[in-house]
Amino acid sequence: MSSGTLYIVATPIGNLDDFSPRAVRVLREVDAILAEDTRHSAPLLRHFHIPTPVRAFHEHNERARYRQVCDELEAGHDLALISDAGTPLISDPGYRLVREAHQRGIPVVPVPGPSAVMAALSSAGLPTDRFAFEGFLPARGAARRARLEALADEPRTLVFLETPHRLQATLHDLRDCFGAQREACLAREISKRHETIRLMPLEVLARWVDEDPDQRRGETVLVVAGAGAAAPSPQVDLDRLLAPLLTRLPLKEAVAVVVEATGLRRNEVYQRALALQGRT
Repeated sequence: MSSGTLYIVATPIGNLDDFSPRAVRVLREVDAILAEDTRHSAPLLRHFHIPTPVRAFHEHNERARYRQVCDELEAGHDLALISDAGTPLISDPGYRLVREAHQRGIPVVPVPGPSAVMAALSSAGLPTDRFAFEGFLPARGAARRARLEALADEPRTLVFLETPHRLQATLHDLRDCFGAQREACLAREISKRHETIRLMPLEVLARWVDEDPDQRRGETVLVVAGAGAAAPSPQVDLDRLLAPLLTRLPLKEAVAVVVEATGLRRNEVYQRALALQGRT
């Protein structure tokens, strides 16, 4: 008996008109659908009159179930994997299943469609010839800032996903680690009624989100410009800016003024200020 096929099917991220006829046909024809959240997927399947049985397959049960699912595929069953929205496996569970299917020689067929990452990149107005997808940053502030410091000199365009309750903190950390003038695009609620796509310097973007609570609703993709070509060391000019300010202002205030005026990374300015004060 020949094995079945595992279909990786993209679903709408908002606008139902983005659901392709091929995706609908495949979901109707397979023996079962593996869904990240069956309750979330049920309205979509009802809307498109897809009666196929649906089973839960998510990050909490993938490790225990992926071999069993591949046994079904080897027995000749066709199965489709979907996520809550968009293209499966992009910051979603499923790679163990797909890897096991490849190792067993089971056909894996993508059914392309909506992707929040690709939609944000295409509309951000930033270079897309080379980019790095970083997914969700660490939830804790110290770990998040450490990760951003490690990425501050990355020349490729960077793509992050963020939740509503962490968006403000992430924007502030991006501004402090990457510099106030680094450009970034906020792409929020893509393809939905309140879609927002804005490109601006991080300092302006962070202030806008602080002042407008509506921009902290819904899922967000942040597309951030990569670091520019290496410039000559600004240490001499930085010293000239910092030295008089440090005689008049507390260290943190002096650093904030220089960061806002120059767009330099906060950590770089802070370390130089400490050195000038003789603390290092």
